[in-house]
Amino acid sequence: MNGISSGHGDLLAEARRWLAQDPDPDTRAELSGLIDRGDLDAIGDRFRTKLEFGTAGLRGELGAGPNRMNRVTVMRAAAGLAAVLGAGRHVVIGYDARYKSDVFARDTAAVLTGAGLHASLLPRPLPTPVLAFAVRHLGADAGVTVTASHNPPRDNGYKVYWGDGSQIVPPIDAEISAAIDAAGPVDRLPLHAPGTLTELGDEVVAAYIAAVTSLPLGEARDLRVAYTPLHGVGAATLGAAFRAAGFEPPVAVAEQRDPDPRFPTVSFPNPEEPGAMDLAVTLAAKLEADLVLANDPDADRCAVGVPLPDGTCRMLTGDEVGGLLAEHVITHTTGDRMVATTIVSSTLLGKIAQAHGVRYGETLTGFKWIMRAGPGLVFGYEEAIGYSVGSGAGAATSAVTGAATSTVSTDNTDAGLPVRDKDGIGAALTVAAIAAEAKRAGRTLLDLLDDQARRYGLHATSQLAFRVADLSLITTAMSRLRTTPPTTLGGRTVTRADDLADGDGGLPPTDGLRYFLAGDARVVIRPSGTEPKLKCYLEVVVPVEGEVAEARTHATTALDTLKTDLTDLLTP
Repeated sequence: MNGISSGHGDLLAEARRWLAQDPDPDTRAELSGLIDRGDLDAIGDRFRTKLEFGTAGLRGELGAGPNRMNRVTVMRAAAGLAAVLGAGRHVVIGYDARYKSDVFARDTAAVLTGAGLHASLLPRPLPTPVLAFAVRHLGADAGVTVTASHNPPRDNGYKVYWGDGSQIVPPIDAEISAAIDAAGPVDRLPLHAPGTLTELGDEVVAAYIAAVTSLPLGEARDLRVAYTPLHGVGAATLGAAFRAAGFEPPVAVAEQRDPDPRFPTVSFPNPEEPGAMDLAVTLAAKLEADLVLANDPDADRCAVGVPLPDGTCRMLTGDEVGGLLAEHVITHTTGDRMVATTIVSSTLLGKIAQAHGVRYGETLTGFKWIMRAGPGLVFGYEEAIGYSVGSGAGAATSAVTGAATSTVSTDNTDAGLPVRDKDGIGAALTVAAIAAEAKRAGRTLLDLLDDQARRYGLHATSQLAFRVADLSLITTAMSRLRTTPPTTLGGRTVTRADDLADGDGGLPPTDGLRYFLAGDARVVIRPSGTEPKLKCYLEVVVPVEGEVAEARTHATTALDTLKTDLTDLLTP
């Protein structure tokens, strides 16, 4: 080590301090090896920065150091949460089946109980919506789930819910982050106070299933479903929910049915990624299924497909499913209700709300905002195949004659939402109910989409994403767009450009740009909040004056032209 600069010496000293407190033999061996080899680049990657705690909690690659997910990082996060909540508070803890998730969950319980809080631990790896449900069901002050959702196998994450059952928002995230920074070495934290940990049983899962089967599911039950949980934790809970609701349980893809943190059959365990649904589509053709459903690995999202006679499958977009779910919920509930979505989702929901005389809310991206759209929320969705479906219970009975648009509200009361977050199980059940009703009438979900296109115009949406290795490229691209905004996109004049960093319509500021285009089209560009991507959200609205298929062809051409222009605009 002779000749090492003072900066490198500081880095090695920091690594050795971390090593001294690390309780995990795996990451201790990893870091010891790097120190012994003098691999300063690898050590620097782990120690020169850290995973930042935000409203999405923590998410990152497993490994040693503050820039990785590991037991020290998790214990510090738990210490920060404990400091913000204070002694005597109650926290429910859940986890998925990724590498180390169960260990991280128990570490969280140990730190919280050692700090004088009460912790309740879910009985096994379970869907994230079960944890979100349990927070309110058990009257807890907060919840933690250990999951990286649909990230690659090498990742894990840590998400925090508040006592209302929804994800945290500012300033709570900043308070927890500051408390994390103030936490001392984890080997000095008190752990495991006797009598303050409750190991929950299946009763909480049964309560969740009872809640989601109380949704407006109609009476039709004749439906054959092919399903994949993508090696995640959804299969058992989804199957139990379908049985409890009176449906034949979906037939799961055998190769993807059981939890497996390797996710061996897919490149990315995300039902929206190319190839992820191939095995489910093949199974659907073999079964002659009526419907294809998928959950992401923590089962908070739901993908939907309609099998076609040629053995292929038409996968629905999140906006298409959102429109179908919204109209179903609205027509099966009464009272003063609200539906909500985000600024990057389709504008269709606002038109559905107006036609049915219910209130409409539009929020920033993320369910943490959707769930705060306003009182009487009976349905919320985001285009990234996330949905929360309500029963209408608790909706006021006063008449509403038009659809007022709301922004963020501090009133978090809802109209019978079992889960105040994305719920891939409840959404799957409700989609199955819609499909079964359609089948009884000799129709499919595709026919229902055509009906909506005729009523409201064809709202065609698509996405374009640019994955980067260097996050500075995203910052540079956004700065360039702000300095020199486009005047045309896809052959359409930009009629209005909004910099969402300035706030919009009462919404909090966010890093995003929105362009309204001539001919009823829109583009939103923003950095991803969870992945190293710059994302573009496209929408084209085409009136249906003849055949819907003709309008779809026109919309596809328009979206492709927009993608070409955006690719040219954003490629360095």
